[in-house]
Amino acid sequence: MMKSRAKTLLDRSIAAMIAAIDVYNKPDFQYRAESFTILALNAWELLLKAKWLADNDNKMASLYVREGTGPKARYRRTRSGNPMTVSIDFLGKKLVESGVVQEACRKNLDALTELRDTSVHLYHKNPRFEEHLLEIGMGCLKNFVAAVQDWFDADLSKHNFYLMPLSFATAPASVQAISLNREEDSFVRFLRGLIDPNSDPAARYAVAINVETRFVRSKSVTASPVRTSRDPDAIRVVLTEEQIRDRYPWDYRELTQKCSERYTDFKENQAYHDLRKPLEADEKFVHVRKLDPGNPKSARKKFYGPAVLEVLDKKFKMK
Repeated sequence: MMKSRAKTLLDRSIAAMIAAIDVYNKPDFQYRAESFTILALNAWELLLKAKWLADNDNKMASLYVREGTGPKARYRRTRSGNPMTVSIDFLGKKLVESGVVQEACRKNLDALTELRDTSVHLYHKNPRFEEHLLEIGMGCLKNFVAAVQDWFDADLSKHNFYLMPLSFATAPASVQAISLNREEDSFVRFLRGLIDPNSDPAARYAVAINVETRFVRSKSVTASPVRTSRDPDAIRVVLTEEQIRDRYPWDYRELTQKCSERYTDFKENQAYHDLRKPLEADEKFVHVRKLDPGNPKSARKKFYGPAVLEVLDKKFKMK
């Protein structure tokens, strides 16, 4: 059976994003960040077009740029004479207006587009370009996985959708003050203008993902994991109480209240408990804290991290 046009574009979109990740994670590739922005935006444009076709009866004409109105309207043509298709900016705007694309997702694409345009048309002189790209790129992947699931009910768990942190590749011996020129300063202001400092870190879509390159527990649910070890020669990592609470901010009652506010079909019933309880054995989701750390017989209390919501999001309907 022949695939629909929307399904064909979806498959190609996923292939493009996998290529973007593969290029970025190569151990020695001088044009990695620039190549990622090009391929990642290509993946998003194909994904938006797949969604547009799925919502418009798979009619290719719905993607063509029209010139004029009425019976004399014509399709704009490319250099080869083929019909020209609408841009990613056009689709992003239209799908935001219809409520399909979240505003945070659109802002992430705006930031990625700015990085891509400078990469393609000139080059980046900002020494922190790759740092900015990693934060935006992590948000791009988070949003991509969510959109593919929300729009096409497709599971991407078999793919490794992550970017290698810069600290694992090129960690500097020391950090020096960086003086930004006018162009670099303009980009930083542009990026900061897109990011809402009060945004929910557990939101399904994000403008950028906070990337911490120190060996600490990151507030971001998509931060790269660090495996614990009993090896006495392993690097020892000590977390403060404040860092632990940042990572696991909710007790049972607070988590349940969060779910009530987040989902339309949520009930505090046995089905909820059956979903939640298996997660308590995994430190990715739950931290068990002694109420009196100095007392080995102290009562214990469970605290839940935002990663729990990633599991619950798949079972309940978002508001």
